[in-house]
Amino acid sequence: MGSRVTRALRNFNLENRAHAEISRRKPGSAPRHPGTGALLEQQLRDHPQVSEVHNKNEELLSFLKDVYVDSKDFQSKNLPIDETSKQLQEHRLPKATLSHDPFGITQIPKGKLSIVEALTVLNNHKLHPEIWTADKIAEEYSLELKDVKGLLEFFKPFEIKILPPKQEKKLISAR
Repeated sequence: MGSRVTRALRNFNLENRAHAEISRRKPGSAPRHPGTGALLEQQLRDHPQVSEVHNKNEELLSFLKDVYVDSKDFQSKNLPIDETSKQLQEHRLPKATLSHDPFGITQIPKGKLSIVEALTVLNNHKLHPEIWTADKIAEEYSLELKDVKGLLEFFKPFEIKILPPKQEKKLISAR
C-alpha cells in the first residue's frame, strides 16, 4: 500500500516538472580569472592555428557534401550445418569420469578438458610435478602446450588444511 502512495506522489505532475526543468536557463561557464587574460592572449599570438579550429572551412564542407554513402544489407547465407561436418571434429574419450556423471559426457573434443579432467590434471601435477609435466599432460589429453602451461601457472586446486583445535593452557594458581 505504501509503495502505491509513494509512486503516485513521485509521478504527480511529472510532465510539467520535466518541461519546467528543460526550459530553465542553464548556468553559463565560470568567469575566467583576471590574471589568465594576458596568458591567453599571448598563447593565441604564439599559436594562431588554435583559432583556426573554430573557423568554418568552405573547402572541407564542399568535400563533405560530395560524399554519399549508400548502405545495403546483404543477406547472409545461412547454410544448414550438416551432422557430418559436426562429426568431422576430432573427439576423444574422457580419461577421468565420476562414478555418477550427471551430464553423461561420452566424448570430449580434442583441445578441451572436462571439469573432472581439469581437476585431475591439476591434482596430479601438484602431487607429482616431475612425472606430470606440461609436455606429458599436453600429449596425454590432446591439448596445446601453451594452454597447459597457462593452466598450470594460473589455476591451483583447492588445498584443504584441517587445523587441530587449540589446546587451552590451564593456569594453576596457588592460593
